[in-house]
Amino acid sequence: MNHSSPSLLLLIPAYNEERRIGPALRGYAEYFTKHYEGKFQLVVVLNGCRDNTLGVVQAVAAEFPVISWVVYQDPIGKGGALIEGLRLAPRADLIGYVDADGATEPPAFLDLVRRAGEADCVIGSRWLPGALLLQMQSWQRRFLSRSFHAIVQLLFHMNIRDTQCSAKVMRREVVEKIHSSLCVADMAFDINLLYLVKRNGFTVLEVPTVWTDKTGSKVALFRDPLTMLLSVIRVRWIYSPFKGLRPLFAPVENWLYRKLRAPARKPDPKH
Repeated sequence: MNHSSPSLLLLIPAYNEERRIGPALRGYAEYFTKHYEGKFQLVVVLNGCRDNTLGVVQAVAAEFPVISWVVYQDPIGKGGALIEGLRLAPRADLIGYVDADGATEPPAFLDLVRRAGEADCVIGSRWLPGALLLQMQSWQRRFLSRSFHAIVQLLFHMNIRDTQCSAKVMRREVVEKIHSSLCVADMAFDINLLYLVKRNGFTVLEVPTVWTDKTGSKVALFRDPLTMLLSVIRVRWIYSPFKGLRPLFAPVENWLYRKLRAPARKPDPKH
């Protein structure tokens, strides 16, 4: 092991992933043990699982000591799981995350890690020239994804082609700076994170990636996009000149989140 290479902490949020997470964990543990020179840790953040995800994680971890886990008994959402996982940032120089389904293969994620010296935050993109999509999403999901992207660009002007690809790696200093302001527990977490990265003056590098759509998605085709839309509007409002009016609309916002059965939100950041 080369201790001059940056240490790496990889987070994988998991909700009822007993059927998919085993091969992903084994693949990452094997590949990074062989091909990454720095210290490597993989932490699974189990988010209200009601199946045998924990048993699968423990079985793979018995083979690979680099794997550990954190369990939250109640559902806290993908974003909530990542917010909690990012508390572990002091453990490593670089902190990244991927989905539990293995849509981003280990070599593609290692490509991002190896470019971490070029920017404060490096993210995979399925929509840049050079990206390779081995299995496409359904047309419905592609339509919702690109529509959501257009709304995000309109609201935040981040000029990022693919905010939602769950393959990202950041320097520890970035996480420590923005962590207390992360407040989105649902799948719009990436927007919250990237906006704070840019708002705090850090750089973002978007890299074409290799990606495979996997069966068994936990995304509810219409409810989750509506929740994400509500959350990006919330983030935009928090950082707008009209943030003082938010308390007037809080009851409506809370009612909408309940109707959409969204994960419990974190409080608005103080700024």
